[in-house]
Amino acid sequence: MAAPEATARGAGPALLFPSSSSSSSTSARAEAVVIFTICDSFVRRPDQAERVIGTLLGSSLPDGTVHVRNAYVVPHSESADQVALDIEYHHNMYASHQKVNPKEVIVGWFSTGFGVSGGSTLIHEFYSREVTSPIHLTVDTGFTMGEASIKAYVSSNLSLGDRHLAAQFQEIPLDLKMLDAEKVGFEMLKSTVVDKLPNDLEGMESSMQKLYALIDEIYKYSDDVVEGRVAADNKIGRFIADAVSSMPKLSPSSFDRLFNDRIQDNLALVYLSSITRTQIAVAEKLNTAAQVL
Repeated sequence: MAAPEATARGAGPALLFPSSSSSSSTSARAEAVVIFTICDSFVRRPDQAERVIGTLLGSSLPDGTVHVRNAYVVPHSESADQVALDIEYHHNMYASHQKVNPKEVIVGWFSTGFGVSGGSTLIHEFYSREVTSPIHLTVDTGFTMGEASIKAYVSSNLSLGDRHLAAQFQEIPLDLKMLDAEKVGFEMLKSTVVDKLPNDLEGMESSMQKLYALIDEIYKYSDDVVEGRVAADNKIGRFIADAVSSMPKLSPSSFDRLFNDRIQDNLALVYLSSITRTQIAVAEKLNTAAQVL
């Protein structure tokens, strides 16, 4: 590992507390690319490494929310009572990110694994010198509880007089920002066993099944309200009205014609792309043959 390194030994124990909205005004919001980056880095980790750690980049919003937009891995080694970080690599990567997007600053760090360990206390001390009140994001890539649990923490020191007793990690609310396409990938990651990645048609079929399930829930809710089994909620009613009004008014025959035309256009593009690749391959072989002759 390249020098210099930050080495820490023998920190106090880490105390973990569940989320409590009254104990902290801090919350976190993470983009999907951050979670995918962490999972990818775990797959590519060295054989002897049990987990990966790295730096979180983003910004702090006026309402106290920490918005995490990016992340990168920091090489490290750790044992039962010692953790070594490659500081030079960390600073070089941060300087490179600052050249691309200077608005993204260090907001904390991440690690794979379930919960917080004693080694996490040592690493958090280092990031506390890099930024005030860093957050700690954990991704359970081992599926300890049957799925990929993702949690965020803040830390504070527990002391008795001048004596440091332990580090208190408090779980904070975490919001994952994902587009519809990103949600499909995240749902695949949450499953412990996947036979194969779905193709476009299988992905569309899965999305349509979920859409049918949501429509059935709306039908059931509407029937319950009409029959008086459930009290009406004006907010939910407006959401349903907005969703219905956003749908184009098309007859079944017009929808089928529009859908089939779109499929034909896509097939034509695939065919033209295949012809183009074939022509390029033939041109390359002819060019190579001409140079040999």
